[in-house]
Amino acid sequence: MTEPVDTCDLLCLDLPHAEAIRATVPDSTTVRAAADAARGLGDATRLSIAAALAAGDELCVCDMAWVVGLSQGLVSHHLRQLKNVSLVSSRRQGKLVMYRLTERGRQLTAAVLTSAGTEVRRV
Repeated sequence: MTEPVDTCDLLCLDLPHAEAIRATVPDSTTVRAAADAARGLGDATRLSIAAALAAGDELCVCDMAWVVGLSQGLVSHHLRQLKNVSLVSSRRQGKLVMYRLTERGRQLTAAVLTSAGTEVRRV
């Protein structure tokens, strides 16, 4: 028994239709940035942190670690990864560093959680 192959048996390009679609596809730089952002929330720990930030607006690492039930070091590591893909921003407040979702981070977190049937409620 042969495996089915997921390709056409003949060249059947509908060039006008394919070209119209091709013109709407974002460039590779945009696609790469979007994939990086999506990958940023592709980890359960980072998604939990993002959900906590969505609910609490702005949190320091200490509060966030308590909220998600993980060590400060682990939370800090994941925050750095979220910051690297522009989903989180930070600011210094005296001796504290406060973190919040960027607008892009807020939208992506809401979309991911909504697609999973979960809603973020802000506190």
